[in-house]
Amino acid sequence: MLRNRYFVEKEIVMGAAQRLEAIQEFLSTKADDRFINLVFSMVETEKEYQPISVEQYNKELDEADAEMDRGEFISHEELKEQMKNW
Repeated sequence: MLRNRYFVEKEIVMGAAQRLEAIQEFLSTKADDRFINLVFSMVETEKEYQPISVEQYNKELDEADAEMDRGEFISHEELKEQMKNW
């Protein structure tokens, strides 16, 4: 529990610039290829993220409900069978 509290307190005390500096230091001195690839993947995903409006979100929900009403879905068991071929 103390460890978690330490990190929470440290995060509150550190500003964004300090956190960025700590991340850069870690990346340049201790990060291995696996970790760097993970961070790179997160950055690429964030660049592709496009928030949608509440109206668009509700429209997509309505479309999904309509598809279900038309029977355009598969069961969990059918999905598990399809996944075996992936």
